[in-house]
Amino acid sequence: MFDKLHTAVSAHRLQVLLALTLLVVAIGGYGAWRWPTLFGPAPDARGIIVSGNIEAHESVLSVTQVQAPIVYLPFDEGASVKRDTVLARLDDRLYLQQTEIDRTDLDVASAQISANESTLAAAHNSVISDQFDLAEKQLDLARDETLVKGNAVAVQARDLAFTAERQSAATLAHDRALVEVARNNIALARANQAAADAKLKLDQVMLSYTVLRAPFDGVIAVREAELGQLAGAGVAIFTLDELDHVWLRAYVNEPDIGKVRLHEAVDVTTDTYPGKTYHGHISFISPQAEFTPKTVETHAERVTLVYRIRVDIDNPTHELLPGMPADASIALLAPGK
Repeated sequence: MFDKLHTAVSAHRLQVLLALTLLVVAIGGYGAWRWPTLFGPAPDARGIIVSGNIEAHESVLSVTQVQAPIVYLPFDEGASVKRDTVLARLDDRLYLQQTEIDRTDLDVASAQISANESTLAAAHNSVISDQFDLAEKQLDLARDETLVKGNAVAVQARDLAFTAERQSAATLAHDRALVEVARNNIALARANQAAADAKLKLDQVMLSYTVLRAPFDGVIAVREAELGQLAGAGVAIFTLDELDHVWLRAYVNEPDIGKVRLHEAVDVTTDTYPGKTYHGHISFISPQAEFTPKTVETHAERVTLVYRIRVDIDNPTHELLPGMPADASIALLAPGK
């Protein structure tokens, strides 16, 4: 009976041991299957995988310095546009009218310059005539002075010659002053012309602001306005994304940062397009460490010092979109290489 009891206990122990073995194998298999999801890929001395989100240049477009209703709005969300494409036009009648007024002011200022230049030329001619007249009057006075001494003419004649000479000198001084006045008027007219020209150029700049153009090749992500809406400075009309070249913002753990190099080739994958690899390169490595952002999922423990990196990726098909999660496979180099 003792032998039967011993045999039964041994069989039970064997069953328990077998069950424990199967449980360990199952847990190990499950852990191996779930490891990449829960903790990231198993450590690999040859490389690491980091996760992040796709980002792109994004501009919120609005008009500048003007306010008017939108009269032309040809594109909707999802449209691809080239640089300098007209995205919107505002009602520009008020700005056109102001431009015409200031163009007329410029023409008037230019005409004033011409008129003052003619006045200056006439004043110069008057001065030349006055100089000849004064020279003649001075000769007459000198002659009468000589004749008076010889009693050949009366003193009254000499006095009349003196008066004529003084009057001629006064006329010359007056006309010389008119020359200076004409010169000053020309300078003033030229200043008015410069001011009118600057005002006209400002009008033309303001007029150009009534047209909204694409600052780069991109895709319209958001259309935030409608025809007839009053547009003004700071009022968003479109959000434009530049999708030809995007980048991945990711974080590398502090122990691995010394093995990552600028311009190093990187393979990028996404859950959206499984099995497809995008090729990029590291274009930026932050010089400062930081704690892992809460919004970023990494393949390592979450509370650790990390360095932010940027992986530039060509995206000609526009498959990679801002906000899309992505993984980057980085080959680690030996420190110092």
